[in-house]
Amino acid sequence: MNTPNVPPPRTIPRFSELAAFTSVTLHLILPISASAADAASAAQSSPQPEALVSFVNEVVPVLTKQGCNGGTCHGKATGQNGFKLSLFGFEPDEDFEHLVYEQRGRRLTPSAPDESLLLTKGAAILPHGGGRQLEPGAPPYETLKKWISQGMPNDIADPNRPKLLSIKVLPDARLMKAGESQKLSVEGKFSDGRTQDITHYASLEPNPKGMAIVDEHTGTITMGTRPGSVTVMARYQDKVSIFRATLPLGAPITQLPAEKNFIDKEIFARLKEVGIPPSGLCDDSTFLRRVTLDLTGRLPSADEARAFLADTTPDKRAKKTDALLNSAEYADAFANYWSSLLRNRRGDIPDTRDASHIHGNFAFHGWIRESIYRNKPYDQFVRELLTATGQSADSPAVTWYRQVGTTIQQTEDTAQLFLGARIQCAQCHHHPYEQWSQRDYYALGAYFSQVNRIVSPSRMAEFVVALKRATPEATHKKTGEKVSPAAMGAPAPALSPDDDARTALAGWLVDKSNPFFAKALVNRYWKVLFNRGLVDPEDDMRETNPPSHPELLNQLAADFIQSGYDLRHLLRVLVSSSVYQLDSAPNAHNAEESQYFSRYYARRLSAEQLLDAVNSVAGTKDNWANQPANTRAVQLPDNSYNTGGILREFGRPDASTACTCERQVNASLGQSLLLATSSQIQEKLGAGSGTAKRLAADSARSPEQKIEEIYLIAFSRPPSAAEIETAKAHIQKGGGQQQAWEDILWAVVSGGEFLINH
Repeated sequence: MNTPNVPPPRTIPRFSELAAFTSVTLHLILPISASAADAASAAQSSPQPEALVSFVNEVVPVLTKQGCNGGTCHGKATGQNGFKLSLFGFEPDEDFEHLVYEQRGRRLTPSAPDESLLLTKGAAILPHGGGRQLEPGAPPYETLKKWISQGMPNDIADPNRPKLLSIKVLPDARLMKAGESQKLSVEGKFSDGRTQDITHYASLEPNPKGMAIVDEHTGTITMGTRPGSVTVMARYQDKVSIFRATLPLGAPITQLPAEKNFIDKEIFARLKEVGIPPSGLCDDSTFLRRVTLDLTGRLPSADEARAFLADTTPDKRAKKTDALLNSAEYADAFANYWSSLLRNRRGDIPDTRDASHIHGNFAFHGWIRESIYRNKPYDQFVRELLTATGQSADSPAVTWYRQVGTTIQQTEDTAQLFLGARIQCAQCHHHPYEQWSQRDYYALGAYFSQVNRIVSPSRMAEFVVALKRATPEATHKKTGEKVSPAAMGAPAPALSPDDDARTALAGWLVDKSNPFFAKALVNRYWKVLFNRGLVDPEDDMRETNPPSHPELLNQLAADFIQSGYDLRHLLRVLVSSSVYQLDSAPNAHNAEESQYFSRYYARRLSAEQLLDAVNSVAGTKDNWANQPANTRAVQLPDNSYNTGGILREFGRPDASTACTCERQVNASLGQSLLLATSSQIQEKLGAGSGTAKRLAADSARSPEQKIEEIYLIAFSRPPSAAEIETAKAHIQKGGGQQQAWEDILWAVVSGGEFLINH
């Protein structure tokens, strides 16, 4: 489109027109009297016409590789200093308009290409806020210069322009040494059957960035010194490919824990390949505390710890796992997890009758918990959620549609939660690191176009989810075209106004042939137990963020599908592996390892776990509004209880997004101050009916026995001799009074061993 005061667009000849013109010109300038043979000879001896630079296949990729159309430069929504390009060149027609026609064409000078603003600013000959991005004489500069000198040919609409089909990085993987370099080449396959070296045009980015250096100009990756794997993403136009480099540690592995299932086989094989010896198996105390926190969100009781440590049967860990998975507390812990991801929160939501939403919140949380407790198959759980209709009083799952009230939210949350795909970028442009286009985005959103939320006549119901009788379709934000429902990478089904399009979406999601659904869930639960996904972040599964163990991810997904989408079965498989039961303490070789699961990756207790753990040690309880007595923090249904203290300071999420990243996991000064000085902690330690009061008044047991009780509750282990002596000395110094016991409890709940699930 032309801006005001801009002359009419110049007609830029297409490739085919220029070629025809050149052919005719050569014919006319031959001598009229020459014979046909002479003419042919003259044509053969004449210089061949110069190949025209492709705007789509060469110019735009150069601008992308040099960073000109990145999100921090001219590719951002408002452009930069009056010059705007489409992000990463996904809209070449717009880029041609901005380059050639805007500013009265002053950015390009065909008669003197080197004087073009595009080149003089890019080469920093004239002041340029982005610095020097082009080097005169280098291939990127010369490509742009040649294109300008040719009169800026435009091949966007040329039917003869070869279309890019795919790209491939060569090699695709390598074991490398510290400081070693590898030259990469990128090949593009085009619609005319040609395979071309496009290394000079492809953008190369390492992930993670700190492990290797990539020289984009030479296509060379140089490894650092830290053992592990690094992925280099190559991007050219809308296609991506990856190269994976692995730097082995190379330590000898003489002994491995026993392989208990296919998880161990895959993980240990990878550890042997990279030469990283795993830590040994954890002891019984550590396993008991770890698995109880992971599966139920609480600490084992002192009696549980004594019984487990005294049990000498070889299958006691498996039996304990089964007992925890069959408990009501397991349902509490995972209802807490899913309630946050499904945005079960309070707040003033438009077009509802109840500003507090307490009825819908409690009903939704109850539905989630009941589904987990009854071990509802995961595919059924998702199907019921997506197709929920009615009101929360009789169909609690419709509460999800309260918080994801727009088609955009429904589309993006569905992809992120159940496909492991963050497609938010594709709302406005082609996803920069994935295959998903804007059309894919709106095709997925079209499944929700019939959803209608109306105010309910019943205050307790809040609202009603109904369906509009209309052809399911979405409007493409950029083109305005009507897009029919189609799942990601799947053909569009035939749907009528009388069909619930969500049913078709749910059917595709849970189909066994769906390549995303099962993998997204098993990777999500792997992250819950191992503190790092096989793909990490766990909801960013894409070709350019490959899994650390691809075959293991495939096996886990296949096993999950074969089990009938049984969530308990999946957790049992994960927990029963030797990999889950490895010690968190590093050995001499794996202290810095963070990709291969050579040890258990310790993590801080969640806010809910910590508050419940403090109550367990202190012998106290919290009273929550509208909740039964003895309700634990992990059982709370929504975000309205995050009013302060441990829950707020230690990062209980507000459930405002579908991302686990909302939960705060980093330590802070505020957390240390809360544990040291807050009234919440002091009141619990000094409670009249608490542990310190009870132990001070207990004359039937020895100090050693009472100290052991504290350690069994806090750590699921008895205290060492040194710990007993230190505690006894402090208690004797304090005369055995309650204050002395409070000090012991405070030292326990403030220490790293207590705050960490290890």
